[in-house]
Amino acid sequence: MCGIAGVLYADPARPVDFAILKAMGDSIAHRGPDAEGFWIDPGLGLVHRRLSIIDLAGGDQPIGNEDGSVQVVFNGEIYNYQSLRAELEAKGHRLRTHSDTEVLVHLYEEMGDRLVDRLRGMFAFALWDRKERLLVLARDRVGIKPLYLYRDDEKLIFGSELKAVLAHPGVERALNVEALESYLAFGMVTGAQAIFKKAEKLPCGHLLTVDHATLQRPSRSYWQLRMEPDERLSAEDWQEAIRAKLDESVRLHLLADVPLGALLSGGVDSSVVVSHCAGRTDGPLQTFSMGFQDEEFSELPFARQVARQFGTRHYEEIVTPDAAGLLDDLSHFYDEPFADSSAIPTFLVCRLASRSVKVVLSGDGGDEAFGGYARYAHDLREAAIRRWLPRWFRRFGLGPLARIWPKADWLPRVLRAKTLLTNLSLEAGAAYANTLALCRPPLRRRLLTPGLVATLNGHAPEDAVRAAYESAPPADALGGMIAADVATMLPDDFLVKTDRASMAHGLEMRPPLLDHELLELAARIPSRQKVHRGETKWILKQAYSRPHAPHGGTLPDEVLRRRKRGFEIPIDAWLRGPLRPMFEDCVLSRQARVASLVDQGVAEKLFRSHCAGMGRHGGTLWSLLVLARWAERYLGGSPPVANASGSPSASLRLQTGTH
Repeated sequence: MCGIAGVLYADPARPVDFAILKAMGDSIAHRGPDAEGFWIDPGLGLVHRRLSIIDLAGGDQPIGNEDGSVQVVFNGEIYNYQSLRAELEAKGHRLRTHSDTEVLVHLYEEMGDRLVDRLRGMFAFALWDRKERLLVLARDRVGIKPLYLYRDDEKLIFGSELKAVLAHPGVERALNVEALESYLAFGMVTGAQAIFKKAEKLPCGHLLTVDHATLQRPSRSYWQLRMEPDERLSAEDWQEAIRAKLDESVRLHLLADVPLGALLSGGVDSSVVVSHCAGRTDGPLQTFSMGFQDEEFSELPFARQVARQFGTRHYEEIVTPDAAGLLDDLSHFYDEPFADSSAIPTFLVCRLASRSVKVVLSGDGGDEAFGGYARYAHDLREAAIRRWLPRWFRRFGLGPLARIWPKADWLPRVLRAKTLLTNLSLEAGAAYANTLALCRPPLRRRLLTPGLVATLNGHAPEDAVRAAYESAPPADALGGMIAADVATMLPDDFLVKTDRASMAHGLEMRPPLLDHELLELAARIPSRQKVHRGETKWILKQAYSRPHAPHGGTLPDEVLRRRKRGFEIPIDAWLRGPLRPMFEDCVLSRQARVASLVDQGVAEKLFRSHCAGMGRHGGTLWSLLVLARWAERYLGGSPPVANASGSPSASLRLQTGTH
């Protein structure tokens, strides 16, 4: 796990300024505190920051092939690298290290940019073909590892985090207003867009191959999860297949030359992962949990129960309201405004784990793979009603009624008739986008200043969710929801959260439930076995509800059958209490930099309504608070660089193609 960055100039003779390359690497030193390395060719520069996990002595990067004509900087882990290495050596390739990274350059010699088809793992890499003067950029299938780009007529800049791109002095910081609206809509910047114009994210499952003359070439998709239910297998067959594939995935994810542990929330997914880890580590597995003083939000009792069952060495901490003081740290590490409030406990549990280990396994991906979110069951009921109602009635009857129906945000969702009427009036994909939205139209357009709204034209952040939903079979509502989440919420919210939180502490987080072979297996399980009679994640719970030797262990009924809880902080109550002064100062102050983005009058009315208990707007208000702290850092000049010199023990390695 590491950080990468670099630049390719349109002018192949343009020299790369080492000081700029060094600054780009320094900006992401937290991702790789153990070593740094560089490769410089005319018109091309690569930089790598290393977090040493495998082949501690020999795995420094960049790494090249036998004659140095192919060079790579890599962030991630290739879990099948040992079998790939054996294949390559049988074909005559000579590998000088024992790292997974070196496999990439030799596999490229065999397959060109199709090498990504053979990789099983999480990755973002930049590979330089000196002979062909080609730069290959790639990102893993589901977006576990990030890769930002910035392109103009004279250069392409890339980096693991946006701050590495911004460290180049030739980058403009014009705000991308469409990305800002997407942020207000979902609490995250979605898809390929970034918060600044000319910057972008390489989409997950995409590959980009460019040379000096083709910097603007579009990327291409090499993988997409297909929801293709297979009706031939019984529930028992699927359960055994799940356990076997998960056991294999966890075994591969445990490969490391450093101490490792697991995050344990007390939920089904992390508990399943811990059950497969048990007995496979030197000494007791170390597990880490974060809880809350408010028992409604805390899962610590369940985490302790699982830790006792599998004999782990368990560590835990409590999140308190003063943790919101981390907002400035989060704005630095996340680069873009990011309003998932669970970023705070995630940041803290990663800090806790980093004191004991360098690698943790997590349960991320289980909800998407096996249908675990409560909204799935709710929206499936809506979908069943929608199928019985004529389209004309939904559009011309329910649509106008939804628009005039009063909001009742303080009620549980099942009792909010406005949301129900709106969703029933829409087509299925649009309805699910409405479900996911943190701030819906027209409120979010009212929150933006009129000058910004005038630039948006027909932009609709919900379109990406709808398009992904519609990639699933039309009759499979759950398949559509999962496809939408895998394409949007997973890479742009949940994996952004875990990547930045873990790498901020030099910690590698590995999600075995996001192994692409496991996801492909889960995509073939019929939806009725994922959400069964209103019970979410039914097939996974069944697989671990009784002994199924030889894979994994049985989980307690209290863990399997309890109501699912998220990892969010109690934001509604905190905004009415301990965070109230912070919001008033950061968002509503006339001197606040966010005043150039947000209509403070509308924001104040929303805040007063929330504080008076007349509305429940915690999610939207939190997004405004996060945006305000981000604006203070990024819209007032160059962002400060934390740990610019890197770790005192970091080693420097410089290679140039001109030697």
